Amino acid sequence: MKVIGRKDEIGLLESLCEKDESCFVAIYGRRRVGKTFLVRQVYQKHIVFECSGVHQKNMNHQLENFWRSLIELKANKIVPPTPTTWLEAFFQLRDYLNTLDEATKKVVFLDEIAWFDTPRSGFLAGLDSFWNQYCSKRNDIVLVICGSAASWIIKKVVNDRGGLHNRLTHQLLLKPFTLSETALFLEKKRVNLSEKEVAQLYMSVGGIPFYLNDIENGKSLPQILDKLFFEPQAKLKNEFQNLYASLFKNNHLHEKIVAALAQKSKGLTRKEIIEITGIKTGGTLSLVLEELIQCGFIQIIYPFQKAREEHLYRLVDEFSLFYFKFLFNNKGNNSWQQITQKQAYKIWTGYAFENLCFKHIFQIKKALGISGIISNVYSYTSKGDESYPGIQLDLVIDRDDNCINIVEAKFYNDEFVITEEYEKQLRRKAFVFKEKTRTRKNIFITIVSVFGVQKNRHYLSVVHNQLVLGELFTP
Repeated sequence: MKVIGRKDEIGLLESLCEKDESCFVAIYGRRRVGKTFLVRQVYQKHIVFECSGVHQKNMNHQLENFWRSLIELKANKIVPPTPTTWLEAFFQLRDYLNTLDEATKKVVFLDEIAWFDTPRSGFLAGLDSFWNQYCSKRNDIVLVICGSAASWIIKKVVNDRGGLHNRLTHQLLLKPFTLSETALFLEKKRVNLSEKEVAQLYMSVGGIPFYLNDIENGKSLPQILDKLFFEPQAKLKNEFQNLYASLFKNNHLHEKIVAALAQKSKGLTRKEIIEITGIKTGGTLSLVLEELIQCGFIQIIYPFQKAREEHLYRLVDEFSLFYFKFLFNNKGNNSWQQITQKQAYKIWTGYAFENLCFKHIFQIKKALGISGIISNVYSYTSKGDESYPGIQLDLVIDRDDNCINIVEAKFYNDEFVITEEYEKQLRRKAFVFKEKTRTRKNIFITIVSVFGVQKNRHYLSVVHNQLVLGELFTP
């Protein structure tokens, strides 16, 4: 299968081959998001050397792996001895590159780069020398480093204060598919699902190509989810343990935080995370939170008109949320059909659909006709007191044109109907929000639903605009 979507990313990578200079690009993103596939597809005619680090192996194993990848390219030529240092390994690579035609662009692709960097190995010094003393002096090399450990690339390369400081010419965070890219991916595989079913699938596994790739055409959504999660040999049954262990050192801390966040839909403050997990405050906690953010598992949600220090950390990784809701400690071997009859399913759909809206805020703004207006996205919570009841707003779009959208996400199987009681709730939310924040901006109530909202008298008296699920499928 050819690359689906990724137009901006493909355009960037292709442009590097047109430049009259060598380029050094770092590509990172969570496991299974399609980084390696993208590089191989875009650069299939240009890659002259490719090697991937080996998980949890020592320096000698890494060097031997690098050397064997190199000697495969030197058929019928003198084979150099196995290198004993990374400096020697990169000099062997230089010798090989010197034998190639200087008139063409040559891509050197180092995948899962963090695994090369074993303790006291000198890998970074070797990479530093390779780029600074060799590649940067030429105009025909594209050095691509890639890995799922986004935090390692950020810390060791992007923010390096040594020889690699400011050496990257480009960096690319590869994100999961959007809804539109997911639908296109499934269409190419001839998987026939409705927009609602694609959204449910997305709410379960996210836009992760690897998770979507084995879905068979001719299967219903319950059959697809049973095969992914609930059958004895389900593909994703043990993925959670593999996912975090392959990305992070001390991954038990990352899993603790994710487990805590899975229990609180609106998110947790740093203080609440410490109280629930028992992880002490300090540099370790900060690093773990930053790593989870960089890999797209959690997202910072800033509260409206409050100090940035009071921000919330919210779990937005669909697979992790699904795991803790339906797979963790699940001893019943439930099928998807059985799960949909439980109250836990209704709670999950509400939270997961809110997450989907967070992930597609660009499409929401576009559908509202405000994509050209500067705006920020917040949450808002106010505890009740003697004067006002408590309210919680999960998605607030604060616009620079003197307007604010309060967005309500409703995942229903039919047209959503606003009752008299719900009309009162919406009025109460808007009133308390305006009184508590003292904002003078116009307040618009917006509802995002699957099949639309019935325009009865309650709708007409309180709702200003609505969006349907299909509008989130726009590119």
